[in-house]
Amino acid sequence: MRKLLLAVLGLGAALAQQLSPQGILINPVPTDLAVKVWVDKDPAKRGNAVYQVGEPIYIYVNVNQDAYVYLFNINADGRIDPILPNAYERDNFLRAGETRRFPSEGARYRYTVTGPEGEDRILAVASRRPLSLQEILDVEGNRVKVQGAEGLARALSIVIEPIPARDWVTDVARYYVGRVSAPPTTPATATLAVDSRPQGAEVYLDGRFQGRTPLSLSVNPGRQEVEVRLPGFQPYRVAVNPRPGERVQIFAQLVPEPRQGTLAVSSTPSGAEVYVGGSLRGRTPLSLALPEGRYEVELRLSGYEPYRARVEVRRGETTRLEVRLNPIRTGTLFLESSPAGAEVYLNGQLKGRTPLRLALEEGTYRVELRLPGYEPYTASLRVERGRETRLAASLVPIRTGELWLEVRPQGAEVYVDGRLAGRGSVRLSLEAGLHEVRVVAPGYAEYRAQVEVRPGESLRLSVELVPLRAVLELYLNVEARVFLDGEEVGVARGGYLRLEVPFGEHELTLVAKGYRTLVQPLRVGGNQVLRLELRPL
Repeated sequence: MRKLLLAVLGLGAALAQQLSPQGILINPVPTDLAVKVWVDKDPAKRGNAVYQVGEPIYIYVNVNQDAYVYLFNINADGRIDPILPNAYERDNFLRAGETRRFPSEGARYRYTVTGPEGEDRILAVASRRPLSLQEILDVEGNRVKVQGAEGLARALSIVIEPIPARDWVTDVARYYVGRVSAPPTTPATATLAVDSRPQGAEVYLDGRFQGRTPLSLSVNPGRQEVEVRLPGFQPYRVAVNPRPGERVQIFAQLVPEPRQGTLAVSSTPSGAEVYVGGSLRGRTPLSLALPEGRYEVELRLSGYEPYRARVEVRRGETTRLEVRLNPIRTGTLFLESSPAGAEVYLNGQLKGRTPLRLALEEGTYRVELRLPGYEPYTASLRVERGRETRLAASLVPIRTGELWLEVRPQGAEVYVDGRLAGRGSVRLSLEAGLHEVRVVAPGYAEYRAQVEVRPGESLRLSVELVPLRAVLELYLNVEARVFLDGEEVGVARGGYLRLEVPFGEHELTLVAKGYRTLVQPLRVGGNQVLRLELRPL
């Protein structure tokens, strides 16, 4: 497939050189992900479709699960052409059960078959996650950067290496180009090409040593057990079933063997459970073979305190952990409340919120639970060593709040909802809701208000009554300065002054030059007119 605009689909390998899914890329791990690729003349995938040069060709692909699909055409001369993604169709994500055709209906390109004659392969790779093919595929230039089936297999194996084996799968479709009058002669043997990273690994076929990688073998058709071994690496095993004339490519990415050491754990008393990395591995005394590294070790034995340690296991060495367990001197206190989230105070100290589990020395403790909107809950609990004491508290919602009234003048009467609540400043506990407050005092204007008291909250209200005032008119025989309770309040010009005076007892003082000062006690209970005469000195 040399071009994607009025493209021609170049045709591949010589008829004698058969390719298969194993010949392209092999996945030795079974997976429930499946991909199927076929051409329009061979929907049953018999591999006998024949296209003449110049004929159009359509490629179909289907997946059984959501997957990213990559399609390549492997030509007879070793060239590899991209089918998906390509410069005109970049979306290679297929939904489960979806079938796509290339070119699609209404596409701006077509595929036309060209030479050389022979058998071609279309490789489909499906992966649950997108593959990074920048080193293999140039989508803009519509070309593949590697050549040959083995080159493509090696490049794809590097890309697929980080992906879990059950997350990818391959399929291959075959077709012929040119006048094929009779099926090609089937060779009596198959070819097995084995390579590895690192190279130089021993290759065993059905348990018999064959050589070192890279290695090409002529084998009999049928099932073969292949094993690749290299000191310091885990063995790689796979079963293949080549057909006559088929070339099977195996590439083994060898995994280094874990470096192991020994962890020997003993305890006094013995029989303690041993947890390594959180997993139970047995009871003391215990000896474990572990990959070298650091481990969190915990010992547990009923009636004794847990023991925890971090140990390091070295390759080829034995790390010994000898532990004397301490008898339990503490007990457990488990506290929960309805509703949850209440603050927990233990002997007056905040310890956390419910639900809460505490390890405590044996003894008696005063517990208090506090939650806004609920009444405090208090209890005295006994904790015994080696046992768990539980408390489940149902918190009672607070239905009252506090009203704090600061009143001036002192002695003013305070009424709440029509009832006398006290005189002067008062502090009251009231049912939650709206309440009417009234404050009265002789000589002062009455105060009225409606206040809302909320459950568990304190409402502070400051009230200062406004004194009531009367009009006082003074008529004097002379012009004089006027003082009320020792404070000058005006001048009676022409012998007249009008004042506003608070209700109650007062002292009126009149001062005029050449006249005797006049001091007059005064009781104001309403508007008054006073006529006063000052005497000359």
